Amino acid sequence: MWCIGSLTEEYRSRMYALLELYARPLSKAEPVICIDEKSLQLLGHSRAPLPMTSYSAAKHDYEYTRNGTTNLFVAVEPKAGKRIVSVTDHRGKADLVAFIQELLVGAYSKARRVHLVLDNLNTHFKKCFDDVLGEPAAAKLLRRVEFHHTPKHASWLNMAEIEIGILSRQCLDRRVASQQVLRREVDAWQQVRNAQQRTIEWKFTRQDADQKLGRHYVSKLSC
Repeated sequence: MWCIGSLTEEYRSRMYALLELYARPLSKAEPVICIDEKSLQLLGHSRAPLPMTSYSAAKHDYEYTRNGTTNLFVAVEPKAGKRIVSVTDHRGKADLVAFIQELLVGAYSKARRVHLVLDNLNTHFKKCFDDVLGEPAAAKLLRRVEFHHTPKHASWLNMAEIEIGILSRQCLDRRVASQQVLRREVDAWQQVRNAQQRTIEWKFTRQDADQKLGRHYVSKLSC
């Protein structure tokens, strides 16, 4: 809480709205999809590693080569146990718009309404769709979309961060030298998790928030 100072009425209303959204039952007609991105540095081995043997662990030289950076967009539908990960060169607004567009016309084309949860990065707002696609095309694409933004300084309320943490521990905890290798490993990782329908069980409620954070609330009159 030290980086926030106090929890304003806007913070509370956004937090309450997200907690209410997360409490809804799973709905194919109105899926809740959390989206975030992660930058990754591509690192190669400066010397060929020594493979593991029956009497020795694998050995890697501490020196490495830098092969640039890449980005991963992660979309997770927590209660459905479904995630979609895309590896891209950049993480600008055009890249995010393309990623969400692919979700809406692909995996979620039959949904009546799509709830998108995002943090407050400047590329995460409707205006970016207008800038990239033009207002008529953006309006057509987003006619089924409802945006839900976390409060400022509260990206922990976006469950995509949980999925990215799992991805980092299970798939990105070693050197990856190229985008080709990264795509292959990420695709294999998400196929297994989707096949197993690994869900995220969100237990933090509005009552929990009031109990744990209530002393930091700022009343509307003092804002």
